[in-house]
Amino acid sequence: ILIFLYAPIFTMMVLSFNQSKSRTHWGGFTLSWYTQMFESRAIMYALYTTLLVAMISALVATVIGTVTAIAISHMKPVSKNIFMSISNIPMLNADIVTGIALMLAFIAFGISLGFKTVLISHITFNIPYVILSVMPKLKQTDRSTYEAALDLGASPAYAFFEVVFPDIMPGVLSGFLLAFTMSLDDFIITHFTKGAGINTLSTLIYSEVRRGIRPSMYALSTVIFVLVLVVLLIANFRKQPEKD
Repeated sequence: ILIFLYAPIFTMMVLSFNQSKSRTHWGGFTLSWYTQMFESRAIMYALYTTLLVAMISALVATVIGTVTAIAISHMKPVSKNIFMSISNIPMLNADIVTGIALMLAFIAFGISLGFKTVLISHITFNIPYVILSVMPKLKQTDRSTYEAALDLGASPAYAFFEVVFPDIMPGVLSGFLLAFTMSLDDFIITHFTKGAGINTLSTLIYSEVRRGIRPSMYALSTVIFVLVLVVLLIANFRKQPEKD
């Protein structure tokens, strides 16, 4: 299973150092594709746009999703089930349906397609993932501790940030990372809601498929994979506090 998962990625990494553009012939070792990657304005602009949209949409979706999850958790069981079912629809719905629906909504309201429509779309489909991540943590929190803080004279806002928020922080962080990843990886919704001159990495790669993907895209994918791998290694192998 691991071989099937990582063999294509390993092949792509090897091709990023291949001097030949052929995927079947080894033309020698080179770093020229990495140089071309950093010199390409189209790739750097697409990378900048992708990261900017992913970061902003993840932050906004995390705030809205967390507040929504808190509101849903205080509802009655029937209302809670209804709103949770509504929140799950975007995740179960096909991306192409969501993308076309958002595009038609923007056109109907006279909003020109561009960066802002892509950003709004990403925020929209990221919110349910944040709600799904925060809700389990809210169920694990003890409401009596929040009420005890209020009884001791704390304001509702102070009691939330000092008592409730630290307990749900792992869920909020998971929701942010999930929203960031989903936004970074999205193609279909971005394809339907972007305007002329706006490109993310996914749409840029798609536009190159017909004339052949440049090896510099292999280099970019390799850099992204290595960065993610390094972050995961640091997160999993960092020194744990010693227990007495």
